[in-house]
Amino acid sequence: IPLSGVSLSAQPPGGQVALGDSLVLSCTVAAGTGPLSFTWHREGSGAPLGTGPCLELWHVGHNDSGHYQCRVSDGDSVAESVPLNVTVL
Repeated sequence: IPLSGVSLSAQPPGGQVALGDSLVLSCTVAAGTGPLSFTWHREGSGAPLGTGPCLELWHVGHNDSGHYQCRVSDGDSVAESVPLNVTVL
């Protein structure tokens, strides 16, 4: 089954987080078989921020704001989530 339906959710909802608080991003896949690998990216940042279905940011700073995306691979194909805009308040 090819990968499809990759989506991002954030806690707190909407990706609006107060300075110094923590943010948890979760990546879910609606369809896809096989071992899935996850990587997390922020727009303009080269190296992946993390691997796994969740990305936790502790003590968020202003430099953590931006568009985040998760990329999922099943070994054959790659699917990406719609970017989520994280705003540090």
